[in-house]
Formats: sequence, C-alpha cells, structure tokens
Amino acid sequence: MRKIKPLILLLVFIQSCLFAQQKTGNIVEYFGKEKIETIQEGKLIHVFKKALTLKVPTHHFNSSSFPKDPVYARFLEEENYLPNNKETFDIDFVGNPMVWKTIKVDETNSFNDENLSSSYVLLKYKSNKVKTVLFEASGHSLVLINGLPHEGDHYDFGWNLIPLELKKGMNVFVLKVGRFPRIRARLIEPKMEVQLTTRDVLVPDVLFDESKNYTGGIRVVNSTNTWIKGYSLESELKGKKLETIVPDIAPMSVLKMPFSIAAVSNNSKVGAEKLNIILKNKNSVLDTKEVEIQVKSKHQKIKRTFISDIDGSVQYYSVAPSSNKDLKNGAFFLSVHGASVEAVNQANAYKQKDWGDLVAPTNRRPFGFAWEDWGRLDALEVMADAKNIYQPDPQKIYLTGHSMGGHGTWYLGATYPDKFAAIAPCAGYPDLLLYRDGFLKSTLELPQTELTKLGMTPEIVSRLKFNQSQELTPVEKMIERAGTPSRTLELIRNYLHVGVYLLHGEKDNVVPTSIARGMRQRLGTFHNDFVYYEYPDGTHWYGDHSIDWEPLFNFFKRHTIKKDDEIKNLEFYTGSPGVSASSHFVTIYQQEIPFKTSSFNFSKEEGDLSIKTNNAALLLVDFSKLVTDKNEIKIDERIITINKGAKMYFQKVDGVWKNTSVPSLAQKGPHRNGGFKDAFRHHVVFVYATKGTDEENEWYLNRARFDAETFWYRANGKIELVKDVDFSPKKYADRNVVIYGNKSNNAAWKTLLKKSPIQVENNKIDFDGKSITGNQWGMYFIVPRTDSDIACVGVVTATGSKGMKAAYMNHYLVNGTTFPDVLLFDDDVLENGMSAVKASGFFGNDWSVEKGDFEWK
Repeated sequence: MRKIKPLILLLVFIQSCLFAQQKTGNIVEYFGKEKIETIQEGKLIHVFKKALTLKVPTHHFNSSSFPKDPVYARFLEEENYLPNNKETFDIDFVGNPMVWKTIKVDETNSFNDENLSSSYVLLKYKSNKVKTVLFEASGHSLVLINGLPHEGDHYDFGWNLIPLELKKGMNVFVLKVGRFPRIRARLIEPKMEVQLTTRDVLVPDVLFDESKNYTGGIRVVNSTNTWIKGYSLESELKGKKLETIVPDIAPMSVLKMPFSIAAVSNNSKVGAEKLNIILKNKNSVLDTKEVEIQVKSKHQKIKRTFISDIDGSVQYYSVAPSSNKDLKNGAFFLSVHGASVEAVNQANAYKQKDWGDLVAPTNRRPFGFAWEDWGRLDALEVMADAKNIYQPDPQKIYLTGHSMGGHGTWYLGATYPDKFAAIAPCAGYPDLLLYRDGFLKSTLELPQTELTKLGMTPEIVSRLKFNQSQELTPVEKMIERAGTPSRTLELIRNYLHVGVYLLHGEKDNVVPTSIARGMRQRLGTFHNDFVYYEYPDGTHWYGDHSIDWEPLFNFFKRHTIKKDDEIKNLEFYTGSPGVSASSHFVTIYQQEIPFKTSSFNFSKEEGDLSIKTNNAALLLVDFSKLVTDKNEIKIDERIITINKGAKMYFQKVDGVWKNTSVPSLAQKGPHRNGGFKDAFRHHVVFVYATKGTDEENEWYLNRARFDAETFWYRANGKIELVKDVDFSPKKYADRNVVIYGNKSNNAAWKTLLKKSPIQVENNKIDFDGKSITGNQWGMYFIVPRTDSDIACVGVVTATGSKGMKAAYMNHYLVNGTTFPDVLLFDDDVLENGMSAVKASGFFGNDWSVEKGDFEWK
C-alpha cells in the first residue's frame, strides 16, 4: 500500500466515507469574513476565538455501538467540572499526562491544527442574562452544551443551527473534533423567534412537460421555549400558490418540512425561476425566502423528489433519462454513488443511454449510510418511485456504483439478488467492517516514521494491535451478530442470481486492487457468469470510464432477470428476514436462530420439487408462480402434499417440516423482525417523557431532540417530536414510535408498552421476571406495537439519572454499528465502552424472552 501522509486522508478512510474524485460543490463556508455582522438567520453576537483543547490517545477506527468516551463521561458525571489551562485531565495508558491546553483561532476564525485530531475543544461563554441564541459550529462530530448532547457538523457542511437558551453566567460547550482537525463556532441572535433557513433547502427540478405538483423541503427554526402550532408554508412559482400545513414543532428545535410546489405550464421556458417560500401563522406572514428552481424537460438530466415512508421527509434522486424520447419498456439502471458524491453528480457522470433510464438515489446524504441501514431503504424507495414513473421492462433491471457505491453494489446485489439481472461494482469493497479492519491492519504495518506523522505513537500502535487481538465476550458476540445482514461475503452465493462485472483500477490505493482480485478469486470457485476488468494504470478515479464504461453496459445488455417459470435451481441466503426474506417464489419467513445466516436451495430437476434449508423455521412458497404437474414437495427429506396455484406456509416443528396456516402478524416476520435499528422507519415519531422531575423531563426532551437532529443531519430526515401526554394511538396509527423515558415518567408507556416483557421504572427493571435495581441502568429495546400489524416501539430508557447519562450517545443512528433487539447496560459504558454491556439478545419469533436468545454478563 502506498504511504499515506495527510492526516485528513487517513480520517476520511477510516470513517469509510471515502471521497471519490467527483466534487459535490455542496460545502458552504459561513465563517471567516466576520466583518459581516448580520446573516440570514440573525445577528452575529459572538465568535469563539479562544478555547481549551485536550488530546486523548484514542483512535477513529472505533465503529463500536458503545464507543469509550472518558472525556464526555467526566462532563456528564461531574456537573460542575470546568478545567483550566495546563490542568491534567488524566493519565493515559502508558503513563503520560493528558493536559488541557489553550488554543486560539487562525485568520479564518478557525481552531485549525493537525494536533486537534482525537481531541476535544472546550468553549466558554459568560452571559449577563438568560437569552436565546443559535449556536453555529462546524467540524465537530458532537457537542455537549451545558451538559446536554447535540448533533455536530462533522462533514463541515455549515448547516447546523442549534436554538438554545443561555443561562445567566458561564455556559460551557464541549466539542468532539470530527473528521477534519478544524473547529469553528459562534453565537447568533435570532432574527425572529420562528423563521426559515435556506441552509440545506431542497427543491426538485420542475418539468414543463409533466403536469403534476412537486415537493421541496425547507427547515423551520423554533427559537422559543414553547411549542409552535398552527403554522403553514406557502410556495409561489410563476404566480401559482400552494399551501402545506406544518405539524407542531417542539421548543428549541429545527424541523426540515416538506412543502408543495405547483406544476408549471406547458409553454414555460427552460431555465432558472424564482420560488418564494412563505412561513405563515394563520394569515400572518412571518418569514419569506426566495430560492432558485430549475425548469427543465423530462428528457434532460433532472432531479426528482418524493416523500419517504421512513420518516415522512422529502428525499431526492437524480435521473439520466434515455436519449430515446420514445422508449417504452426500456432498461433501468440503478447507480449508487461514492462517499461525498451528490446523486446529481452521479447521474451527470453518465452519458444518456438510448436503451434505458439511469437513476441515482442519494443514500439520504452524500455520505449517508454506506448503502446500509437507511441507505439501503432509500435505494429501495427510489427504485419503487422511479420504476412507477419510467415503467421499465421488469426483466431488465441493473445495479452499479463506484467506491462506496461499489460497496453498495456488492451489498445490495447480494441482499436483493432477484431484483437485478446483472450488477457492476466499480472500485468497490464487499464488506464495510472488513474493509475498515483491513485498512487499520494495513495502516499499522506502515513504518513507524509514517505512523508518527499520523499522530500514532508506538504506544498507540501497540494498544491498537492489542485491541485487534482481543476475543469478544459472549455479550459482545451477540451484539456483533446483529450485523449479520451486512456480512456480504456470507451471502456471496446470492450472486448466482446475477451476472457480475467487476471494474477496478490497476493502481487503486484507496480501495486497494487486491480487494477486487480477492472477489475475482472467490467468484471463480462457483460462478460461471462474471467478467473481471482491471483498468490499466487506473487509480481510484480515472475519469468517467471509472463508472460509465461501455463494455460494462454491453454486459448488462446480455442479461435479463429469469422469469419464475424458467427457474430450475435457486439458492438464497439472508441474515434476517426483516432485511431480505425472499427470492422469486420462496420466502424465509422466520429463522431458528435470529440474525444468523439462513438459506434455502430450491430445485425443480426433472419436474420434482425440493427445498433444502438451513436455519429456517418458517417458509412461504408461492406455487402460483411455479409451473408444475407435481402434487408434492420435499423439504429437507420431508415430503408434503401441495396445493398448486396457492401460497403455502411450512413450519419446522421438532425438526420436522409441516404445512401450517398463515402466521399471525403479531409474530416476527419480514414485516417486523428487529433489531433495535428497525424502530427508525414506518414514519417514525419520537414520544418523550414529561411526567418526571425537571431533570428527567429536560433530559428526555433533549434526548429525543438530539436523535431528531442526528437523523436530519445524517439522513436528511424529518422526525416529529410528541409529548407523552399528547400521544394518541389513533392519530399516529401504524407508525413506529420511539419512547424516551420509563414507566414512571412517560405517560405513553402504559398505552404502548403495557404488555412488554421488559418493564422499566425509576430504580428498577423487570426483565421477564428478573428484577434489577438501581438508578444506573440504561436500556435500548424494540417490541411490536400491539395495536398495529406492522409498527414497532423502540425504547430509549433508564432507571435514573446515571442511567440516562449512560444512554447519552445515539450510535444506533450510525452505519456499521450493530444493535440486537435488547441491550442492557449501566454507566460503566461511558468509560469502558461495549465491554461494559451487561446483557444483549433477541426475542423469540413470538417476541417473548423465554423463546429468545440472550447473553448475560
């Protein structure tokens, strides 16, 4: 591997958000020219120019669900902790003191120093009175403001605005340095209590040759201590107005709100138009913003928007439509982008094809979720929306992508193999965690002189190597098992469904060429329909040929998805039916061991029907899709009579397969299967506690608000916050709910969790009859919503103040982290990380504890 010098590049690599050499142009600079006192959201009142910084000998390879954080632990546990310059924080693992040091900004008003890597920056502001401000900062992954966590701006977008009420006296901001060793921060006096901001505004292209309305998204800032109600957004384009009702917005929060945009007339000219967005309260105009919107033809490269079922947010995707304006039943190419690449730029990198339409989803952000978690769901939503518009030939669907999108191609192709005729990963890595681990390993093999330039002392290298060598505990292995659906290589035989074209640069040192060669070797052991091409002298990005490669698309032309009646042999593997359950006419409905790889092998040789299974408890077979004159099927040597033309369920009872009735939707299945991350979809709503002490109420409101901030930043999300006393099952029917609080302080607990096998109250947990006492306990778990066939309830809970602070982090909203159905931990996790988790596991297929799979420490 070529020597790596810039620390910034290292941080990019190890976060697995690798920059492709396509540029996004979406990073906005709001700092530096501080002579401008007024900005769109208000008046600049303070720029932080002096701070304390603390370097901690940790590392950025930690993708743990519970990363260690001794610094935030100190600030969370010691309310009045406020260090001074040259004060020792602690002694590191080799005996060196960790000391707080003064740092000042440079000429751009940035704290900018390579030594800030793995550091914390402490800012102080003394206010002579209680007042409301907007905290604007960039370059940090997280911030504690007066002891409460908030989302950072680690991608340096310049988007974050956090409304907050400064207390009289000293206010403390503790920022964790993000991917780049640079921090900037300032305070703004809001222009008005409730206003719009065009930071992160989203508008589609409007098409003069389509007569339908559109959807955009803009953020509404509530800088008050009260809920705002009765607001609306009005858009005006070329004299046409449409109004959208704004839901109630929680105190001191920002909501990215979808709004409707009117269609343009057929005689509209192509080009930029002014779109006015007006915030109203009843008939009073509170704020107005003007943005530019493009009028185009549907035959140009365009940006389309849709409303996501995940959270009701507005998302976009980009299209390079066919150059053949009269094309019908053409091909459909799904192209997934690399890290930092906007979907618009992804589509722009392709020439329009005369035989199909190319669609580029966003992964919900340029970095997003590496096409896993909500990135995976975004790809599926975009496919469904775009296929509805373009009506492609259902047998001519293809998948490709570059870099992180190459990973997305390997991953999505293995997860949903019957959705594609062929896949083409370009400069991709198959497994995200193996790639991270491989990069760490290769980095640690560099000469110590190079490692020293990266800030990695021999002691740190020794500790990293020691950490890599440690065996996981049974509890940790259970947590890791929740990531089985992302272990692409365990699903590798799913590529038998598709043709595979591997494209990689000969001299790629970002995603090393050895990874592609390794996949070529693996495929060569079982696959007879793949092409491997190594572009001579190609690096990670060698121009448009890196993705828009004619032989690749010619390979696509030769492939179609097999029709069900053409299939004689079919293998399928899955890590969870909740992620991917089916291929063609067979569904793995339930597993014997949750989140371990399950599979079936179907055969119709000489007309006889048979299925061999592994780790499957319940199957669904749709015989209406099978052309057969047989009246029986053999499942793992058990012969069962079938009903041709019908859907049949088969259950494994005491090791023997039997036909069974349609399973109750109250059980686990593809519709609702866990783990904990599954709570954050189905138009999820956050319900926080208000019936506790002032400390509890403040914490749980902020905890829900923090998760909403994070889901906006990472996932372009829109999460509604709801008071427990305002929650109505009827109003929020069939929507997932995340509860913040416990039985003692959240009034919605009894409504949603009365039958839960886990009950949490102040100072006590009842875990299906096992009693645990004390105020230090925290839990995450997911259970079905009993008044819905599809929705779940996720729970972020604690038994008291120590447990609340133990649950301060929201790593369940980060890709690459793994969360089973249940996690129990105490405040030791703040300093000791995942090794301090006390219990983890999965409920049974009936959502019970007794039939589940749990590990205790």
